Amino acid sequence: MATAAADVVGSKIEKIFNALDTDRDGNIDWSDFQRLIDGFTSEYRLNRNDRRSMALHASYAMFWQELVRHADVDGDGRLSKDEYIAASRNAILDTSRFDAVNGLTHAQFDLIDVDGDHQISQGEFNKMSTLWGISEPEMKESFQALDTDGDGHISRSELIRASREFFLSNDPSAPGSMLFGRV
Repeated sequence: MATAAADVVGSKIEKIFNALDTDRDGNIDWSDFQRLIDGFTSEYRLNRNDRRSMALHASYAMFWQELVRHADVDGDGRLSKDEYIAASRNAILDTSRFDAVNGLTHAQFDLIDVDGDHQISQGEFNKMSTLWGISEPEMKESFQALDTDGDGHISRSELIRASREFFLSNDPSAPGSMLFGRV
């Protein structure tokens, strides 16, 4: 008797839901994304007019609009965990209005690369990981998985590849599956 394959992508998206739902009300709304953006802005000491802050805000605003477009059928502006997972899958696959993987990844890379050397160091990665609630032991493991060429840094292309694998690959051993820690 065959068993159903594990829904690794669903588990990864659920992990993001849990990190975003900081008020623990069991739903995601725009205020949850705004708290994340504010956390990044504060942690990286950026004002709202900084180009990186504005790009992050714009990317998350576009992603939120795509989530609502794909799931918020009752129009309450809130998504339950199941609605968020389904909407995320659809928004990631539907690039007709916004390519969420590329848009969000580029905006976050520009923010995370504090020293502007076009690569993310372990320290820069750890700072970002803390904001997403990734445990310290997972940070090093995640960084090593994402640094696919083993040069001690995560390049923009490695981060984009990891983001695609995170949202599109059901392979738990794919490097991108470690983007937000262990699945």
